[in-house]
Order: sequence, then structure tokens, then C-alpha cells
Amino acid sequence: MTLFSIARKNMKQNFHNYFLYFASMIFSIVIYFTFVSLKYDQTIQASSGASQKISSVFSGAAVVLMIFVAIFIWYSNSFFTRKRKKEVGLYSLLGVRKKQIGRMLFYENFIMGILALMIGIAFGSVVSKFFVSLLMKVMGYNAIANFSISFEAIMNTAMVFLIITFITSFQGYRLIYQFKLIDLFQADKEGEQEPRSSFFIALLSVMLIGTGYWMALQNIITSSVWETLGFMVTPMVILITVILGTYFFFSTLTIYVLKTLAKNTKIDWKGTNLIGRSQLLYRIKGNARTLTIIAVLSATTLTAVCTAFSFYYNNRTTVKQMNPNSMMFIDSNHELTEKVKAAILNNKKHKVLNHEKVSTLQVKADVTNLKDPFSSDERIYSIISNTDFNKLAKAQGRSDSLTLQADEAAVLDAIYMEDFSPKYIDKTIALKVNERNENITFKELKKYNVLNLYTANMAVVVSDHLFVTLKKEIDPINMELYNITNEDDAKQLTENIHEMLPDEAAFSSFYGDYASALESSGLMIFMAGFLGLVFLAATGSIIYFKQITEAHSDKGRYEILHKIGVNKKEIRKTIAKQAAFIFALPLLAGMIHCTVALTALSNLMHTNLVMPVVICMGIYTCIYIAYYFLTVNAYDKIVTQTK
Repeated sequence: MTLFSIARKNMKQNFHNYFLYFASMIFSIVIYFTFVSLKYDQTIQASSGASQKISSVFSGAAVVLMIFVAIFIWYSNSFFTRKRKKEVGLYSLLGVRKKQIGRMLFYENFIMGILALMIGIAFGSVVSKFFVSLLMKVMGYNAIANFSISFEAIMNTAMVFLIITFITSFQGYRLIYQFKLIDLFQADKEGEQEPRSSFFIALLSVMLIGTGYWMALQNIITSSVWETLGFMVTPMVILITVILGTYFFFSTLTIYVLKTLAKNTKIDWKGTNLIGRSQLLYRIKGNARTLTIIAVLSATTLTAVCTAFSFYYNNRTTVKQMNPNSMMFIDSNHELTEKVKAAILNNKKHKVLNHEKVSTLQVKADVTNLKDPFSSDERIYSIISNTDFNKLAKAQGRSDSLTLQADEAAVLDAIYMEDFSPKYIDKTIALKVNERNENITFKELKKYNVLNLYTANMAVVVSDHLFVTLKKEIDPINMELYNITNEDDAKQLTENIHEMLPDEAAFSSFYGDYASALESSGLMIFMAGFLGLVFLAATGSIIYFKQITEAHSDKGRYEILHKIGVNKKEIRKTIAKQAAFIFALPLLAGMIHCTVALTALSNLMHTNLVMPVVICMGIYTCIYIAYYFLTVNAYDKIVTQTK
């Protein structure tokens, strides 16, 4: 029997142990192949005006995915190789040389890698069309039916994963030479000393995490900490303190808590709690590094996915702030304006909800008093009258109105941000009217606009009397405003009107900005979602691998428990509690880290992220729960199976 046939037989007999690792590899290959296929697909590039951006984004994502998958496969392969120490020791006792054992393990991993690559590319070729349709849908395009498999994508994927498989297979070969025979047979007894707990380090973990959270939630504009450390150093300090705190939390604080619980005999001596707590106590320190990595990865993944989804989820609301009117343009040519009007009124797909004509005054203003660090001391405003504002606000469904007198004014700032925008109220600015200045004082701030931002810039409302006075000295610019039904599906009408109007009309539309933002945010959520799934699959698999390895080590202990009268139901209950502890710790830590990060982002952007965060965390938790039940069932089968 050759080494190759032995390797093949070992894989067949132990496939249930390798299944999740094998499935994770296939999943990673499918996602990588999909990304590369989308990068090379000509139909997508022809359908999108941002084809170059899509190609570069998928190239970057493929590199990130490739690095992460390489690390995951490397770690998993090392994990399985170390798990088989007894088997390797038995081969050594039978006279098999290390070189031959290493070659056998090399063949095993390489065969598995080749099989995963073939299945992954085949399955990826089948589902790529679905992924393309999904990408086009989230980006706001019609689904593409004529998707073709790219030969470049197949070669790219095959080359990358063959290299990764070869390197990780060689790693298994190399690890054999690091083992001593005595170590191979004592593998299950390693790390059985009782871990020490330190109150000081436990307290330090809480302080480090608390410090990181406190710094993250500080106002970056007014905080003395951010000002002292700088905008580049502070995030690094936050990251380091939280990661170190998380590691100390898992390695020390959890041990301290478990030892404290041991003193409560009413709880500790109830049922099999003593057994479960002891198992956790002896294993938690060895798992600390893995749990820290999983917690940090979970936090990073959740933060990225929630942020991307929040942009996608709030896309319509954000665009509506910038473009409260479906279409708006400057009436620079009366004949063209009438043609546009006829085109909109005659369109059967969209009905006109309202059509308004508004006179505006484009005026330069000295805004030195606003003390805006992000703007120059001179700015151009679109001035509208109090009456026109009330009329437009009513037409747009706003229950809001203004009553301004004399030199009073209201500023309409749709992109107002508390920490970055100037403090308008009671500030006076000077409008430059020919050779003189007209001072106005802001008495109201509206965090929305009634005019489209691109066409009219920022708008200022003045009293009717002042508007009439200014109009005598400044030539008015007439604006045409339309609101139509189904404005987020007005692609053809928007393109037709855009072609009819010259550049000086400064045409803006809700659909134009909505489609552009949907493309960017859709691409972002697609990338973040799939990369997040890969990270989730990898982290869930790592916990599964460690738990299954511990199950093989603990099998003898559970057999003894069963012989002295502990039934299988109680054993499963103990296993479920242990696995729940191991799964819940990194998940909860990651979710808390993510919540703090998103709270800081929400405070900075003044955006409500509650619903996107709840949805993303809910999906993430459900997948993690599925991994949990899969692990408990596998663990239970290993320790309770009888010969």
C-alpha cells in the first residue's frame, strides 16, 4: 500500500472530522471565484458607468479575501496536524520514518485542497449568475441574463488556491519534524495545570477596555484627548487598548470569575455544574488567544457590515435631503423650459404631483462671523422669499412655515452636522449687493432644504420685504421645480430631460443622485456582506475545530462519568453549557465592541443606525447559533458514542 493510498483512506475514514474545514474551503473558493468573475465580466462593465471602480473594488476585496483565507487554511491545517499527534506517534512506533509521515500528511491536505478547488470552481460557476443578479439588484440595475464564465477567473482562482494549498500542505510536512515521540503520546495531557488568576490583571482588562470605549465615544472636535494625540494616533491607541483588554479579559478575568463561582457551593455542586466549570477553567487560558482573535474579527466584521448596510438602508432618506424635488433646473431658455414641461406632463409612467416656479437671487455673502473652519469667508447663497419658502414647504408635505421680519433670515442647511457646521442662530452675515452690504441675521435654522442642492447650493430665506428690495438691484434667476410619482424609477425620463437641457441649466434630479448612491452603497454592502460571511464561516469553524479536538481529548472522562451513573441527557446538558460559554464570549464581546464603534460613528454623523445594526446583528447571531448547535451535536456524538 502506497503513502498516497494510505492518505486517501485516512481522508475517507476521518472525513466527518474534516467536513467543516473542507466546506469552509469550498465556500471561500466560491466567494473568491465570484469576486474574480465579477471583476472580469464584460457585461457588468458595459452596464455600469463605474466599471473601473467596480473592477478595482473587487480586485482589492479579492486580495483581502486571499490573505484571510490563506491564514485561515494555514491555521486550520496546523490545528488538524497537531490534533493527530497520537496517530503520528503510532506510525513512528511502527517504524515509519518522519519523512514518509510528512509526505502522507502532505498528500492528504493537497488532495483535499485540489478537491475543494474543483468543487468550489464548479459550484462557483453555477451560482455566479445568481451573485451577478444580486449585485445588479442591490446596485439598482436590471438583472443580467447573459452572464458567461471567464477563463481568466478560473485560472486566477486555480493559481491562487493551488499556491495556498501547496504552502499549507508543506507546513503539515514541516510540523512533523517539530514533534518528539514522547510529546506525541502526551498530547492530550498538555496544559492540564490549573490556571492562575490575577485580580490586578483582571482589573487591568476592564480598565483597558473602558479606556478604549471612553476615547472612542469622545467628541473628536472638542475632546482634549483627540487633540493631544492627533487624529492618526488616537484610533491606534483605541484599537490597542481594546484588543489587549479583550485578551486579558479572556485569559484572566474569566478565570477569576469561574474561580469565584466555585466558592458558591449551592450553584457549583448542583447537577454537573462542577464538571462543566472545571472543564472551562482548565481550557479557557489555552483558548484566550483564539477567543480574542474571534472577538476582534467579529467586531470588525459587524462594524463593516453594519456601516455598509446603514448607508444602503438610509440611501433614499439621505438623497431626499439633498434633492427634495424630483427634478429641478434653471429656466435659462423659455422655449426649452416648455419642451421639458411637455415631456414631463406627457409621460405616462410618472404623474406630476406639483410644479412650482420660484424666483431666486444668487448673492455672494461675507460669512466671516460664522467662523466656519471648513469654508472660506465668502460664500454664494440662493436667496428666496418667506412666501416662496412656505409654499414649497407645503407642496413637499412639510408642516413647517416661517414668519420673518425686516433683516431676519433663516438658513436651510440639509447637510448640517452639530460638530462640524457653524452655529448660525443670532449670527449676522453681509450680503454683497452691488457696491453695498446688506446685513441679515439668522433667526432660524432648518436642517433641510426646499431646493435641490446641486442646482441652488445652500439657500437662505429672507422676509418678503427684503426680497423685493434686493430684487430691484439683482437680476432674479427663475427655477423650475417638479415632483413626480415613482421618482426612484425615473431613469428614462431623467436621461431624456438631461439631454434636452444645456449645462448652464444646472439640472438636478432625485433619480440621478439616488441611482449613483445606490450603486456605491450597493457595491459596498455586497462586498462587506460576502467578506463578512467568509469571516463568520472561518471564525465559527475555528471554534468548532477546537471544540471537536477537546471532545476527543475528553471522551475518556465522559465515559467514566457515564459508568458512574451520569446519563446521556445530563452529559449533553454539560456539553451545551460549555459550548455556550465558548461561543457566547467572543460573540458578546464582538457585539459590544461593534456597538461602541457604531455609536461613535452615529454620534459623529448624527445618523440613526439602530435598525441596520439590529438587522445585521440578528443575522450574525442566527448563523453563530447554527454553528453552536452543530458543534454541540458533533461533540455529543464523539463523547457518547459506544463501541
